[in-house]
Amino acid sequence: MCRRENMKLFLKGFRCDSDKCGFTRRPNPPGMHTHRRGKLTDYGVHLREKQKVKRYYGVLERQFRQYFQTAVRGKGNTGESLMTLLESRLDNVVHRLGFAVSRSQARQLIRHGFLLVNGRRCDIPSYSVRPGDALRVKPQPKVLELVQANVAENKKEVPDFLALAGGPDVEGHVLRRPGIEDVSIPVQVQLILELCSK
Repeated sequence: MCRRENMKLFLKGFRCDSDKCGFTRRPNPPGMHTHRRGKLTDYGVHLREKQKVKRYYGVLERQFRQYFQTAVRGKGNTGESLMTLLESRLDNVVHRLGFAVSRSQARQLIRHGFLLVNGRRCDIPSYSVRPGDALRVKPQPKVLELVQANVAENKKEVPDFLALAGGPDVEGHVLRRPGIEDVSIPVQVQLILELCSK
């Protein structure tokens, strides 16, 4: 997927920082006749931008369309609303806090019921967090060990809209709604809006 989008999407956690990363070894697009490919059409450019965002957040097409419809109905800039909805997903927030090395691992932690939101179990990865929410890992030894190791090894900084509490209990807080400036990959939202508005 990284090779197709021509950039690192960090889908495999720490593996993406090592020499084993598929994009590092072969930065050309997948397929047999990569050297013969011509220039992308306008539609191709728009589609690649949408696919990049979908793959980065691990969202399927129907979910992405629902997020777009919600952003269109909401107040304010549609592009900013769309990126805010995607950044507010629980699996993304768990990953950005450093509890998991990748969004897929974050999704697994959530689906197995190891995450508490405001003291209550939440097993829906697409749950939209709100300012003031407290995220805590269930006090089970093996899970706590895994999450503490991930937080210790995580070299990325926690974004401004989140706060990571220190101490033996792994806990994070949502300080505010994420904005378009909090997105960690370069995205041309206008291209996505033009494609989805057709």
